[in-house]
Amino acid sequence: MVSAPENIEWRGAQAPVPYREALAEMQARNAAVAADEARELVWLLEHPPVYTAGTSADPDELLDPRFEVVEAGRGGRYTYHGPGQRVGYLVLDLNRRGKDVRRFVHAVEGWVIETLAGFGVESWAVDGRVGIWTRDVDGREAKIGAIGVRVRRWVTMHGFSVNLDPDLSHFTGIVPCGIDEFGVTSLARLGIALAPQEWDAALRQSAPRFLAALEGETA
Repeated sequence: MVSAPENIEWRGAQAPVPYREALAEMQARNAAVAADEARELVWLLEHPPVYTAGTSADPDELLDPRFEVVEAGRGGRYTYHGPGQRVGYLVLDLNRRGKDVRRFVHAVEGWVIETLAGFGVESWAVDGRVGIWTRDVDGREAKIGAIGVRVRRWVTMHGFSVNLDPDLSHFTGIVPCGIDEFGVTSLARLGIALAPQEWDAALRQSAPRFLAALEGETA
């Protein structure tokens, strides 16, 4: 049976949350969910400018460390977080959802893609190329969202980020997710002005279908 969104704590931060602070809180919540001592969590927030390194990060891809660099513990390589980029941290229990990490990642991709479509942005996932992709203003393919996850005791951590209106020049300090042949874009660059609260509300509205996909069911 598909879990109701009401059974999950939804949290939306309006002020930027320092990355290390969010990471510590997410790790603690992961342990509490695994011990059945807390509800699952969807946490939507932004960070002050920071570069984060995944477990596959290549030091050669840290081109200009103008901001703090933090080892995140998630999969993947280097990524950037900062104001104007909405991050979604997911602390969800896969013990009750079939213990299928691949299905979890695909469900997250589908959730972001569906939510972007609601604002008129066609986007997609590409096998072998991490992230969410769209057509930029110059007609070329560009990344509009990133995905990076970790699963500990079958409870998830980290999640996804979507570029609403970040300073895109901040991405030039790294090779984003190890992919240098494509650019990075945002909803604002595509001509769509969107407040974080609007994005959060749209994610919440499409959450039942995300949870259905996560559990291998149809909403």
